[in-house]
Amino acid sequence: MNTKFTRDEVRKVAVVGAGVMGEAIISTLINSKYRKDAISFVEKRDDRAQEVAAKYGISRASLAEAATSDLIFLVTKPQDLESAVEQLASGIKSSSLLVSLAAGKKTSAIEKLLQGDNPVIRVMPNTPLLLGAGISAISPGKYARQEHLLVVTELFQSAGSTILIDEALQDAVTATSGSGPAYFFLFIELMIDGGKQLGLSEADATSLAISTIKGAAAMLEKSGKSPATLRENVTSPKGTTAAALSVFDESDLRAIVARAMKAAHDRSVELG
Repeated sequence: MNTKFTRDEVRKVAVVGAGVMGEAIISTLINSKYRKDAISFVEKRDDRAQEVAAKYGISRASLAEAATSDLIFLVTKPQDLESAVEQLASGIKSSSLLVSLAAGKKTSAIEKLLQGDNPVIRVMPNTPLLLGAGISAISPGKYARQEHLLVVTELFQSAGSTILIDEALQDAVTATSGSGPAYFFLFIELMIDGGKQLGLSEADATSLAISTIKGAAAMLEKSGKSPATLRENVTSPKGTTAAALSVFDESDLRAIVARAMKAAHDRSVELG
C-alpha cells in the first residue's frame, strides 16, 4: 500500500457508534471543516440515530456502507468492536485508515480481524473533547505510517491536546485521563453535598465548588509549580486546610486513589 494518505485524500469519513464519544468525534470532524456530506455514522438505536442526524445534518449508514470510507472511527463499546470490525472487513478498502477509541482493544487484534495491512491507530481521548478541551493519547499500529499519524493528530489537536505514546501504556492512560474526568466530577459532587450539609444552598455550593476547581486548574496550568507545592502553599500549619487534609490522610486518600486507578487500568486490560 504505497498511496500517500493525506487530509485531502479523505473523501468519506464514517463514525461507527454515535454515543457520547462518537458524537464528540462527529462534532470535532465538523469543526475541523470536514464536509458534512462526506461524514456518515453507524448507530444501532433508531431514536439516537434520528437525534444525531437531525443535530448535525449528516447521514446514517450501514456497516457495509461505512466500510467504503477512507477514514473510519471505531467508537463502539469494547465488547461490540470485534463484530463491527468483522463486518467492515469484508468490504473495506485496502487504503482505509481505522481509528479505534475502544478501551483495552489492541491495534494488533483489529489488524488480525481485518486480515490485511490496513493502518490502525488507537486513541484514548476523554470527554472534554466535546468542549475542545480534551487530551488524547495516540498509538500507531503495525501498518500506520507518519502520514496517517499526522491526519489523526491534527484532528484531535483541534479539540484539545495530544500525546504520542507506546501502545503498552494505553491502559495506564485510560485509568489516568480517559476515566479521569469522572474522578473530578465525583469529588465536586461530594464537595457540593458537604457544603449543603454545612448550610449552603445547592446553588451557592455548586457555584463555589465549580469556581474553585476551575481556579485551581488554572493555577496548575499557569503557575509552573507542582501540585504538591501549590497544596503546601495554601496549607497553613494548624489552619483550616490542614484540618481538612488531615482527614484525607487519616482515610489514606492516596491509597484509595491508587487502588481506584489500578482498578480502571486492570479493567482496561481485561477488556482487551
